[in-house]
Amino acid sequence: MTAHDRRVALVSGATSGIGLAVARSLAAQGHAVFIGARTAENVTATVARLREEGLEVDGIALDVRSNESVRAFVHAALARYGAIDVLVNNAGRSGGGVTADITDELWFDVIDTNLHSVFRMTREVLTTGGMRQKSRGRIINIASTAGKQGVVLGAPYSASKHGVVGFTKALGNELAPTGITVNAVCPGYVETPMAQRVRAGYAAAYETSEDAILAKFQAKIPLGRYATPEEVAGLVGYLASDLAASITSQALNVCGGLGNF
Repeated sequence: MTAHDRRVALVSGATSGIGLAVARSLAAQGHAVFIGARTAENVTATVARLREEGLEVDGIALDVRSNESVRAFVHAALARYGAIDVLVNNAGRSGGGVTADITDELWFDVIDTNLHSVFRMTREVLTTGGMRQKSRGRIINIASTAGKQGVVLGAPYSASKHGVVGFTKALGNELAPTGITVNAVCPGYVETPMAQRVRAGYAAAYETSEDAILAKFQAKIPLGRYATPEEVAGLVGYLASDLAASITSQALNVCGGLGNF
């Protein structure tokens, strides 16, 4: 495959957890991968690490809450690799608490980071990124099983992820005639740095230990364990492939049986 034939993938929030596993997986499939995350040093370090593995990766800092940052990111990807074939909207944050006590600041930042960002990135990739001119494209949004059912003490997060699932279904139907598919991947409990922060939050709320919270969460999962970032990335890689051309407007779980929906 020449550099000219290589498909180009964008991954947001790609310096740890699911995003990092997705960037590695798509690059291993032969994509040129352009990554973004909020901290420039983390992006630089991740690019260096993946290049050492022989993968074609580059990237710059990206704040998905900012139209200017999103525009600059897509322009940079375009200049580096050409028009975008695959967009993975992975950047996100946790956030919740007792709903009556949640501040405006927390609520709006969770919605902005998890939901508005997906619209911003998608619009920019379809237009500036050149995807709408192509006869094939892949938009893959990392949602959550919390985008299909309510999570206690997680109203902002759950609301944002329900929004991502709704956006995915609407845009998937809109773009279906074009050959661009739009799907959401809905992880359940996945062992990542964010999962550790979430457990710490619940431990504080319930005045118990993080280990007790972990045991409680694992007991809810039929498989009995958290999924790995690589397992989530495996579904993203499949959805990005040619074989997945008939799958669109879907919200697919990777959750160890946690959600039967």
